[in-house]
Amino acid sequence: MISFERECRTPHSESYTVLEEGGIVGRIDLHYQGSNVYATLCTTADANEERIHQLIDAADEQLVMTADPYREDFIVSVWRGSPAGVYSDDTDEDDEDEDTFRLN
Repeated sequence: MISFERECRTPHSESYTVLEEGGIVGRIDLHYQGSNVYATLCTTADANEERIHQLIDAADEQLVMTADPYREDFIVSVWRGSPAGVYSDDTDEDDEDEDTFRLN
């Protein structure tokens, strides 16, 4: 079963890790603009067209259709690839170069 774990939320957007059987299979960012919802779905490089539709349908049913107001259109941009990590510019006090992004 496909599930979603919220990473962050703003008044007009949300970001989720996409999970299946306890493993990460992607990430989706949702942006609400009036009655339209725009999404960027990032999934694995081996995801075929059927798999992409399964992920979009799950996001629509579990996340988008439950939002208020009800959406008129759901526009999804899809990226297929492999995870490279999560980077942050959070540095230790001992670091001299505070502008370097590091893998967390």
